[in-house]
Amino acid sequence: MDKQQRDIGAQDSPVLVSVEDLKKYFPIQRGLFRRTVGYVKAVDGVSFFINEGETLGLVGESGCGKTTTGRLILRAMEPTEGHIFYRQHDRMIDLAGVPSGQMKSLRREMQIIFQDPFSSLNPRMTVMDIISEPLEIHNVAQGQQLKDHVCELLEAVGLKAQHMNRYPYAFSGGQRQRIGIARALALRPRLIIADEPVSALDVSVQAQVLNLLEDLKHKFGLTYLFIAHDLSVVEHISDRVAVMYLGTVVELASSDDLYMNPGHPYTEALLSAVPRSDPDQPSNRILLSGDIPSPANPPPGCKFHPRCPYAQDICSHQAPEWYEISPKHWVVCHFAGQLDLSGIAFQ
Repeated sequence: MDKQQRDIGAQDSPVLVSVEDLKKYFPIQRGLFRRTVGYVKAVDGVSFFINEGETLGLVGESGCGKTTTGRLILRAMEPTEGHIFYRQHDRMIDLAGVPSGQMKSLRREMQIIFQDPFSSLNPRMTVMDIISEPLEIHNVAQGQQLKDHVCELLEAVGLKAQHMNRYPYAFSGGQRQRIGIARALALRPRLIIADEPVSALDVSVQAQVLNLLEDLKHKFGLTYLFIAHDLSVVEHISDRVAVMYLGTVVELASSDDLYMNPGHPYTEALLSAVPRSDPDQPSNRILLSGDIPSPANPPPGCKFHPRCPYAQDICSHQAPEWYEISPKHWVVCHFAGQLDLSGIAFQ
């Protein structure tokens, strides 16, 4: 995605994060001397931007590189190539080029909410210890001030101050996730990577946590990268949605536009799998043929062409480029804007 596309997205509010041609390759090593014989291309040329104050949903099948992309933005993993521009004090900093020793101050502004609330909390630490740990590491507060800060965070996420001396085993899954959210908020970040934060929760609890995230977004002025595989969840919380397939982003648009007027065949297939609220409404499920290609050996041309029902000869040998099929609606497809694809409309 080039500068022109970032400028288009920046008309409403400043761009907080801009990812450009981001790649993460994991070496495949074999033999006695661990010789590198290939690479698993987990993230292979991802580009998108996130406007300040918005929620960008990142969706796709398991293994497409969503979580890896989020961790690369946080520099929890080192990128193989590409740029991660982050706005700080009205200037863009390339996080990919910042030395690891200088990332500590930047990480105060970027936090993560993990997927599994059962394994992401240390069972040997109390709630007080879990939430106060980042505050102590960054020397933000201590003593009574630290305790007061933790109480405020617990109340902000719907828990009580008396919960701070309990251990994680005493809480339900939804309450544990609230503790994880409080920990992410401790340093008052600007950007939060929400890595499938409700996928391990019951459906009734999911709605409560999603509403909490929305309230916290407005209260603290947060920006979210919301990673998920449940498209109905993503639609209700996201301002824009990026669709990933085999390590690349294939479509990027506003939530309403993408769901009602998908421009990529893969997006159409994902939307066809979303359960309908009306049991009498036909689902018209699209079953893709073949298996997902290996990220260690992706197909030439369009990566989706072996499973695409609309593929033609050009798709097998020439990689498509970004194409704007409508204002702020970008698609990577040779026939973008020409296909009559079916979407869905949420009531």
